[in-house]
Amino acid sequence: MKRFADRREAGRELAKKLWQYQGDAVVYALPRGGVETGLEVARLLDAPLGLVVARKLGHPMMPEYAVCAVTESGPLVCNEVERAALDPLWLAQAEVAEREEAKRRREVYLTGRKPVMAKAKHAIIVDDGIATGLTMQAAVAELRTWRPAKITVAVPVAPRDAVDELLEVVDEIAVLGDPDDYVGAVGAYYDWFPQLEDEEVLELLDEAEENQTS
Repeated sequence: MKRFADRREAGRELAKKLWQYQGDAVVYALPRGGVETGLEVARLLDAPLGLVVARKLGHPMMPEYAVCAVTESGPLVCNEVERAALDPLWLAQAEVAEREEAKRRREVYLTGRKPVMAKAKHAIIVDDGIATGLTMQAAVAELRTWRPAKITVAVPVAPRDAVDELLEVVDEIAVLGDPDDYVGAVGAYYDWFPQLEDEEVLELLDEAEENQTS
């Protein structure tokens, strides 16, 4: 099984797989954890780093298991089998709450920063791993409205079903681990996998800006 010391190491290895796009792409990370991975991809590809803020809706009985996902204003993306079994009132309330959290994060992370434009460019969207794929699907739907010329999803690990579903809506997927041998939890692939806080995301974005100006 492919393993990584931490998210930064995973990002450096991902960048090697994307080397042909050096100097010719923009990178977007999914906060929070994806920002650490995306920072290394952006640094090594000499690309600016932006964010796509997507939020999962965890199952009411298993909060870590995503049943749907949203961005601040994009479409609600769901596992339709799970959605059919959910209380519609719970789902509506959870959707509102996660859209509000996406808005809060966008304002905290990006207020006062120069926007990273995707229009007519090759956009590479990075996370530290994919489980159900719903959060990435929501992020891709949001990014598509920014009118990039091409979208590549780049992640260290992802299961086969998520890869296949994403290939229907993006141009390319770069994955380091074997999708057919996915172990069921992104954190299992990392030696060090702490949750990041808002302050750490801000520090990573500052570092990305310094990389672009140095």
